[in-house]
Amino acid sequence: MNSLINDDFLLKTSKARSLYDKYAKDLPIIDYHCHLSPEQIANDIKFDNIADIWLSGDHYKWRLMRAAGVDERLITGDASPKEKFMAWAKVIGRAWGNPLYHWTALELARYFDIYEPLNETTAEAIWDKTSKILSTGAMSATWFLRKSCVELVCTTDDPIDSLKWHQQIASSGITDTRVLPTFRPDPAVEISKADFVSYIEKLSEASGISIKSAADVKTALSKRMDHFASVGCRLADHGLEFVPYSDADEAAAEAAFARRLSGASLTADEIDAYKTSILLFCAREYSARGWTMQLHFGCRRNNNSAMFDTLGADIGCDTIAGANDFITPLAQFMSRLSSEGALPRMILYSLDPVYNAQIDTLIGCFQQGPDVLKIQHGSAWWFNDNLSGMEDQLKSLCNQGSLPVFVGMLTDSRCFLSYTRHEYFRRIFCNMLGVEIERGRFPEDKRVIKDIIERVCYKNARDMLAL
Repeated sequence: MNSLINDDFLLKTSKARSLYDKYAKDLPIIDYHCHLSPEQIANDIKFDNIADIWLSGDHYKWRLMRAAGVDERLITGDASPKEKFMAWAKVIGRAWGNPLYHWTALELARYFDIYEPLNETTAEAIWDKTSKILSTGAMSATWFLRKSCVELVCTTDDPIDSLKWHQQIASSGITDTRVLPTFRPDPAVEISKADFVSYIEKLSEASGISIKSAADVKTALSKRMDHFASVGCRLADHGLEFVPYSDADEAAAEAAFARRLSGASLTADEIDAYKTSILLFCAREYSARGWTMQLHFGCRRNNNSAMFDTLGADIGCDTIAGANDFITPLAQFMSRLSSEGALPRMILYSLDPVYNAQIDTLIGCFQQGPDVLKIQHGSAWWFNDNLSGMEDQLKSLCNQGSLPVFVGMLTDSRCFLSYTRHEYFRRIFCNMLGVEIERGRFPEDKRVIKDIIERVCYKNARDMLAL
């Protein structure tokens, strides 16, 4: 049986292979959006077995295992790590078409030098080989970062976080990879969530601000931004079902906040008034600080209430959320900031791929020099970071914008093995470009081609963060 992972993987032509090998393969990685644990990096955590790395928190895999009929005991239950791995091996061995099949093969090849496919027949031998390698203790968190040539990691962090682990990483010199926080204030924005009031109490404690009003929330968030900036933060991130916009004045936002603190239920208009006020404030602050604002939208989370009550969030029960017109409020939000001269650099990610062209035409309305592609259409996100999803996002950006200034790939992952996703993206990107060159649709100017590939795969992300 020929190995799936070889020099030609995803590269259909000799030109594509040449582009990848010469210009993309050995570039460092800027992982500007991920969910790695800074505590695990600071402690240089080691893993007991491959199930510990792969299955203890990866809702992509959990979702696929449930779809294949695996009992929950073997997914998030009390089964042993080996039992869970064996269940996963049986599922992934037959998961033709799912990106996890490719990712699994890449991770085994690049980190464990295993090129045979994982399935129920090979599972025992692969478990034994990976366990033996991991038992040496050499494969720690920082080892994976070094092995993957990761230059920078931007984690995702709550405003109330002390950031002590980031500070420890920076002071200890435990890794050459820079690890910076990203400001993620969703709990302070989502006023309708059940835990909003209790979160505001925690924000008050962390900031030292007595929060009695929406204005106090802003003051507290600004103070926490100061703390994040002191640790090197250059990015913020917001996860939303849709980006709201309300023309209501600040008095409406204050009234909504007061009613929520009193225990009252809010109307949709009241919710939008408060959320718009806080999001506009945050965007203005990001602009003043030179931060980039990421907006992740189009996701409806925690749809299975029984599973949520049992296991909590981020367990594989989220879905794409469409909207009749999400562009109008997003455009109004951006236009308001632009008219004030306070529009920050932005990266927009929609979980619904139907909106690729809408996003690409919208970002064209707000580009402004001297920033290069000030407003970005982020890489294919979550349910779309697969072969066809990446190709569709890149093609749309080609058709409507300037692909050479695209900020490129990220991992959006909690797993230290996920850096092979950058290889996956780079191969897809080089294949698309190589095919176009061989078809005579783009001239083979080596200087230009080299510059495009290096920028999309590395330099644009580096420059966005002023590294």
